[in-house]
Amino acid sequence: MTRVAIVGVAGRMGRTLVNAVEQDTEATLAGGVVEPGSSLAGADIGELAGVGKRGVVAVDSLESIVDDFDVLIDFTAPNVTLGNLAFCAKHGKRIVIGTTGMSDDELAELDSYRDKLAMVFAPNMSVGVNLTLKLLETAAKALGDEGYDIEVIESHHRHKVDAPSGTAIKMGEVVAASLDRTLKEHGVFERVGQCGPRSDKEIGFATVRAGDIVGEHTVMFATEGERIEITHKASSRMTFAKGAVRAARWVAGKDNGRYDMQDVLGLI
Repeated sequence: MTRVAIVGVAGRMGRTLVNAVEQDTEATLAGGVVEPGSSLAGADIGELAGVGKRGVVAVDSLESIVDDFDVLIDFTAPNVTLGNLAFCAKHGKRIVIGTTGMSDDELAELDSYRDKLAMVFAPNMSVGVNLTLKLLETAAKALGDEGYDIEVIESHHRHKVDAPSGTAIKMGEVVAASLDRTLKEHGVFERVGQCGPRSDKEIGFATVRAGDIVGEHTVMFATEGERIEITHKASSRMTFAKGAVRAARWVAGKDNGRYDMQDVLGLI
């Protein structure tokens, strides 16, 4: 049984993760962390998540539960995640990271831990999204250099702080790599004013932020006469949470290294 601890347990995603662990027959809820000084420290995690008392209380420091968990799940913010990554490396723990919006420097710092612990880092833990990435790889190889324009359109709730989403970036990266391109050279993230016609090799991105949209992503391959769209729509955060718990169970038995959901699902 994999002992799982969750960071940000009082937030919407944290509460969903608690529910996902409770539904999993091979994982057990070992701890939950709230912000330092939070009045919720000491509250029962199950009651915070609406699943009833579980006898595990929220804490405001990983130090206080260091001996209680095997794998930490972190869907927070880059600076928080990097601190938790260092903690897990120091104490021989494994970690699943769903945090998005990291800068190049932050990603480089994260990558520096690949030899110090086992981590699963993915912008999207959904099984469906990761299957979609494989479909995009196939589609890009078949269509991308045959006169098809490529656009990535993503929609999320009004509270999301980074754009484009980590999932949209990952989709763009998969398409670009399949065509021997890079987003640094060919990604177009803004079109304003007299920007002129698109170039043949550019990969465009469009972002929507509205209401309570959980997450929708479409990659469009368009040419004269036809348009192919590969779309994934999430209607509940539970799909991400279940994927994260699956990743936690998987990484619990792995050697040091940086893995992603493609590894977890055996799609590589």
